[in-house]
Amino acid sequence: MNNVIVKKVAVLGAGVMGAQIAAHVINAKVPVLLFDLPSKEGPKNKIVLSAIENLKKLNPAPLANKDDAAFIEAANYEEDLGRLKECDLVIEAIAERMDWKHDLYKKVAPHLAPHAIFASNTSGLSITALSEGFDAALKGRFAGVHFFNPPRYMHLVELIPTVDTSPEILDRLETFLTTVLGKGVIRAMDTPNFVANRLGVYGILSTILEAEKFQLPIDVVDDLTGSKLGRAKSGTFRTADVVGLDTLGHVVKTMQEQLKGDPFHGLYATPKLLAQLIDQGALGQKSGAGFYKKVGKDIHRIDTNGVYVASGGKADPSIVSILKKKSPVEKLQLLRESTHPQGQFLWAIFRDAFQYAAHHLAAIAKTARDVDLALRWGFGWNSGPFEVWQAAGWEKVAGWVKEDIDSGKALAKVPLPKWVFQGKVPQAGGVHTAEGSYAPATDAFVPRSELPIYKRQVFRATLVGETSAATAGTTFFEDESARVWTMDKEVLILSIKTKMHAIGPGVTGAIDKAVEEAEKNYAGLVIWSPDEPFSVGADLQAMLPLFMSGGVAALEPEEKRLQDGMLRLRYAGIPTIAALSGLALGGGCELAISCARRVAHLESYLGLVEVGVGLVPGAGGLLYGARRAAEERAVSPETPLLNFLKKYFMNAAMANVSKSALEAKQIGYLLPSDPVVFNSHELLGAAIREAKTMFEAGYRPPLKVKGFPVAGRTGTATIMAQLVNLKEGGFISEHDLYLGKTIAEVMCGGDVDPGSLVDEAWILGLERKAFMSLLMHPKTQERIMGMMNDGKPVRN
Repeated sequence: MNNVIVKKVAVLGAGVMGAQIAAHVINAKVPVLLFDLPSKEGPKNKIVLSAIENLKKLNPAPLANKDDAAFIEAANYEEDLGRLKECDLVIEAIAERMDWKHDLYKKVAPHLAPHAIFASNTSGLSITALSEGFDAALKGRFAGVHFFNPPRYMHLVELIPTVDTSPEILDRLETFLTTVLGKGVIRAMDTPNFVANRLGVYGILSTILEAEKFQLPIDVVDDLTGSKLGRAKSGTFRTADVVGLDTLGHVVKTMQEQLKGDPFHGLYATPKLLAQLIDQGALGQKSGAGFYKKVGKDIHRIDTNGVYVASGGKADPSIVSILKKKSPVEKLQLLRESTHPQGQFLWAIFRDAFQYAAHHLAAIAKTARDVDLALRWGFGWNSGPFEVWQAAGWEKVAGWVKEDIDSGKALAKVPLPKWVFQGKVPQAGGVHTAEGSYAPATDAFVPRSELPIYKRQVFRATLVGETSAATAGTTFFEDESARVWTMDKEVLILSIKTKMHAIGPGVTGAIDKAVEEAEKNYAGLVIWSPDEPFSVGADLQAMLPLFMSGGVAALEPEEKRLQDGMLRLRYAGIPTIAALSGLALGGGCELAISCARRVAHLESYLGLVEVGVGLVPGAGGLLYGARRAAEERAVSPETPLLNFLKKYFMNAAMANVSKSALEAKQIGYLLPSDPVVFNSHELLGAAIREAKTMFEAGYRPPLKVKGFPVAGRTGTATIMAQLVNLKEGGFISEHDLYLGKTIAEVMCGGDVDPGSLVDEAWILGLERKAFMSLLMHPKTQERIMGMMNDGKPVRN
């Protein structure tokens, strides 16, 4: 085993990126020193201390746990350079000025430890040029490491070597970035703007030019180029605001200055509107205004005259219907043939992306895989350009693009390279195959990296043409709701297949089948699905026909069956593991907390949110809180039970959702023993290993306690007094008050004396009765119908 252990990191520069990189390093529990200039007034570390304090206020939050800001150590270049010797990795993240970076390197180089890796977080400057002046030893330990903004959430990190960078250093750095910080690493060439920004920023320029051509406002463009297109929900212009318009402008300027021989160079001009906003200091989200600006409670967008006007433009329904087509071939063909400006616009930006990516592939990336993953991980695309092209029919789409180029419809009259039409790629039907992805330099399909760290990833990011998790392994049982299967014949896996992995009767049945089979023939059961979310909870749509045909009486047996399924997971004879990533809400949260253990990706968001639809948790969520409060009180018997119960009550009554797996531990949905992994592709492997380890250690389920203490009617009365104050203060509605009272009654054990001992069946019976009763409440029905109609909570 060749461990790569980074004991301490230094980040040079406490600006937007530097501070957030430091925050993510501390998320991973790696000690970090954050450097900046000494302050001329007040404490020498004032600049850094201010940056650390600001991390707590940012949204999206850079810190998975705000309290961890205290672990970031402040430092300055005047007093603390000697402390760099403590660090195994030093990341420079100051402004994109070659001269400024060189000046800083002269200061810090003498203080670096002989083994330390030195890296520059630059969005496009030449790494080779940055290394000029280093001695041979430091050149071997220097590389570019380009994080994307915001660093906690964006999966991509580009790793850029120079000709002098040691291969061992690159492997060590990739290993650390992949497993400790949870990133998807692409090894980029030392070309201007590397891979993602080179393609992504051209895509933004193309989008702006085509939007102007088809006279589409920016809010309509964002609606078209967001989630409807399978890209980042924020669309094109709002994403630019988040990244920072100055950053975008810098990348465009780099392309202007350093790509003068590029046949697309004429398109690398800074758009007039972008230049105007940058000159005005309207740099996007960080300055409060950019392409969008918040005016009171409303969001305004900028128009072509530079004036902010009300936002809200949407894609035309006819175009939306095309985008919903499941067949990539049909979708692209309909867009290409559309006479609607929005359809023509969308085909145009697809064509522009195909043309640019194909022409530049050999110069900017080692394989087509790097291009597609760069745009997926760095710009939030569901599929990269080559994937879309290949899925829609390689040769057919190539012909369409060629026609547009020849007829002058494309932005540049640059032909597609020969490999598009001749040789291995058209013969294989595209650039991605089971053997690997196409590399023009070697005219071969190149397999993925075999670094040992990737053995932890049971399924790496799957591209078109590769085997997906949905069909891998051996299936034990499968229907439209779930698949029960195994990778290794040692641990069984339950994957939910419903939309948003909602839990309906089919999933409940699959849980029963999976536990029964796992207890007979396997070392454990893992609940994991190839895509997020983990589960958004009960499938209200699936329950509606049953409710309409037989009312509440028809639903109660199904609710009881679901509760029994959750108990079966808790008391299974083999370890049951919830492999969490993304949302685990309502019944999804109850599913997770019912398992023997949870293995959670950092970006896991757990919460009991039933009050949003006028209900209370009905599958063991309130039982969990009551039982956990009793267990915690048993450790500190002098403390009143209600002190422990309040946290779990508030979680359910206020629909609290954790903002990370680390925060889920704070609010009690994850336990201290539940592992947190930073790379989502390592999640399944970690869960399988956890199940095997627990089984081999002689796992036994918890004993069923005959009774645990509850707070009783006195506890309910105490909580009600606080709820009434919230109602009178206007913080909650009348129905919220009723829901809070119902939750309190269940979690406190109903109308019993304080300290009474109750069992799980008692609390589950109260849960079920409350759930059924609320289904008949008019205000709850208003909330349910509102959520089913438009997905938005109703406040009544």
